[in-house]
Amino acid sequence: TCGALQAGRKAFTATAGPGNVLMQEPFGMAEGMRLPFVAIIQQRGGPSSGTVVYSQQEVNLTTYGGNGEGHRIVYSTASHQDIYDYVIKAFNVAWKYRFPTFVLGDGYQAKMREPMVMYDPAARGIEMVPAQRLVGLPGEIGVDRESVHLCNIYSLEEELYDVLQKIEADYQKIIPEVIEYEQKYCDDAEIIIISHGVVSRAAWDAVKMLRAQGVRAGYFRPITLRPFPQEALKKAAASAQKILVVESAVNQLQRLVRENLYGLALGIESLAKPGVGIDADEIVVRYQEIQG
Repeated sequence: TCGALQAGRKAFTATAGPGNVLMQEPFGMAEGMRLPFVAIIQQRGGPSSGTVVYSQQEVNLTTYGGNGEGHRIVYSTASHQDIYDYVIKAFNVAWKYRFPTFVLGDGYQAKMREPMVMYDPAARGIEMVPAQRLVGLPGEIGVDRESVHLCNIYSLEEELYDVLQKIEADYQKIIPEVIEYEQKYCDDAEIIIISHGVVSRAAWDAVKMLRAQGVRAGYFRPITLRPFPQEALKKAAASAQKILVVESAVNQLQRLVRENLYGLALGIESLAKPGVGIDADEIVVRYQEIQG
């Protein structure tokens, strides 16, 4: 995939579980070389081979995997339509900003059936960012063009430091343009339920059930897990008393939430069920437990 990208071809890979672990090396190479790498990750249960059925246990790995700084873009999808839409978006974002871009799904999405609309992006006014050669460009070096040096290893500490400073500055610059999230009923919420991916469907149902019971519950779904919609979440949670993080993992999403809400005096509770699905009734019961 890395070679095809350098040759100016749009390319992607798809993997899960141990494959995601093994591919962190080329993913890191793509970070260092600023290659427009697209990867679709259908999360599976772990550790190791675990199960192919269901999990949200690859959040840590996908958002901050490898031995770099996690300069990547990670979308978490909740439906088949999301997967279709965000794969299209991933190619555009990767080629526009030159950062590896990931589309997170899970084992439920890989096995279930539901309606979706397939479409030509052009018919919806989506202009695809064209691919272009990164090496082997026409013209004579030093006469017609500058040399191209795609590097992922440096001999001097200071050289690596300077490169990372530039990559970090470029990454921070694009954050306002790429972050995505959904929020509902957060303005007056006393408790905000935070979830991502397919679990957010159950979370939204739970919020509607709690609202019907007179509970001022809010819904927040980060779509980009990296970069995380920090300012939007802080604003949504500013008047809430508690946060309930719901996920099919042991606090992988909660770590991101805690990091991005640092400084706010909020009680953060969890409903963590690694390797299994979560339904709306379980979320309502967890809320009742929290309330005592």
